[in-house]
Amino acid sequence: MMNLRKSNIAKLPQHTFDVLIVGGGINGAVSAAALSAKGARVALIDKGDFAGFTSSNSSNLAWGGIKYLETFEFGLVNKLCKSRNHLMRHYPSTVQEIRFFTSIQRGFRFAPAFIYLGTLVYWLMGRLFTKMPRYLGSKKIKQMEPIINTEQIAGGFEYSDAYLHDNDARFVFNFVRSSMSYGCIAANYVGLDHSKKVGEEWVSQVTDKMSGETFNIRSKAIINATGPFVDQVNQINQQTTEHHHVFSKGVHLIVNKITDTEKVLTFFADDGRLFFVIPMGPKTCIGTTDSQVPSPDAQVTDEDREFILSNVNKLLALPKPLTKKDIIAERCGVRPLAIKGHEGKADWVQLSRKHAIDVDKDSQYLSIFGGKLTDCINVGEEVCKWIETFGIPLTYPDYKWYGEPGKAVKREFFHRAKLMRLDDLTPASSSEPLSQRFWRRYGRNAINMLESIRENPAMGNLLIENSEYLRVEVEHAANREMITTLEDFLRRRSKIALVVPQQDILHAPGLKEACDILFADEAEAKLAEYIATVTNSL
Repeated sequence: MMNLRKSNIAKLPQHTFDVLIVGGGINGAVSAAALSAKGARVALIDKGDFAGFTSSNSSNLAWGGIKYLETFEFGLVNKLCKSRNHLMRHYPSTVQEIRFFTSIQRGFRFAPAFIYLGTLVYWLMGRLFTKMPRYLGSKKIKQMEPIINTEQIAGGFEYSDAYLHDNDARFVFNFVRSSMSYGCIAANYVGLDHSKKVGEEWVSQVTDKMSGETFNIRSKAIINATGPFVDQVNQINQQTTEHHHVFSKGVHLIVNKITDTEKVLTFFADDGRLFFVIPMGPKTCIGTTDSQVPSPDAQVTDEDREFILSNVNKLLALPKPLTKKDIIAERCGVRPLAIKGHEGKADWVQLSRKHAIDVDKDSQYLSIFGGKLTDCINVGEEVCKWIETFGIPLTYPDYKWYGEPGKAVKREFFHRAKLMRLDDLTPASSSEPLSQRFWRRYGRNAINMLESIRENPAMGNLLIENSEYLRVEVEHAANREMITTLEDFLRRRSKIALVVPQQDILHAPGLKEACDILFADEAEAKLAEYIATVTNSL
């Protein structure tokens, strides 16, 4: 069922595109969605899966950057708060307010009351868009969240930011999917070998990682949106830029739910940095680490696991300490941090996630450095402005390319869902009614999925226990979501691999059927490939 990818790969060498975007993480995805919606002819490739690297290993938070108040980056905080509010307004089903329940230990570098004043400033900078912060004494903290170990707690507070209801990779992929609906030709597992300027065009040699086939893509402009690999790609393409990246590794561990609270429990870890206990449906996500690494290819180490487990065991009053055996899944990614110049050493603590776009107007080549999910809409808009300066016209420059479908479509979907009693089909293991999940994940496409269930009730069956994925959703993924390997589906289009233990997935009776739906004749080979990958990682 990989016809979409095969069809797109066949189209890539046939045209001269206005823009070739290399990299399908958040920066590449929003660039593709914005440009194609505004009328540009766009190609998008990624050497792995879309959102396959940094964009699938975040904390799943969309936040206004409260920690940057400490380094007096008020302009950045102001911008990120505006961006967060913008996302919450336009993705009300996906980007939602969540309370951060913060405990400050005795002897910390600032008194709780002083930091609480900071949260009030933060709330004001956020235009009072969320609930007001409130101050909490240690007794109140224990009363409200008994799981917190308050022996060393001086006080605390709670304030609001936002989180992504589904996983980060799903949020990113929805931009890729929307870009394809606007005419973008996108393909995963297509790697860039090199690009060279021939006359007025860029000719990029690329390789299909699945077949080994090499071919050329022609474009007027190139956007290097490869996240942590921007510098490597620029070196290959002989591009000199003002910025470059340094890397911070962030690790999260996912365990069975350790508290019923729907708030993010927030602390400062042993190294003085923020440490989160984040609700994740039936699971809990804990972390993160923040350590400088020399390259993007970072791995979870025993030291990382020990740091996270020892901190969570110290900060929470758990019935029994968490150990490595409790870990269901791990998330490990590098944060690409943009710094100017190539000499000297960066002040690590001062670095922030703000993005930078370096432009070579003469060769029509653009590189995106840094960035984060919260600021993604701004990145898409800025990229469009730069592309216009290259003399590439955008026929619909003011077209709004982001946001959930309009209220009329939403009303129609929920009306039909009620008429057919969709929510009565919600599996007992589900964390929310089916209608809410369908709308958030699929938008207007959810209406067609209702019809599929109406025509064939078996489409409403759960294929993998505890997965929150029905047969109809797997069918939809097979047809419209460019699933090339089983991991693409289990880890990125869905979060099954993050919330269902690996052995449970492998032994699930529905796994083979899911593979048959996703891959048809290649199902056995794709399943064997996934099992081999999993076995090697254990």
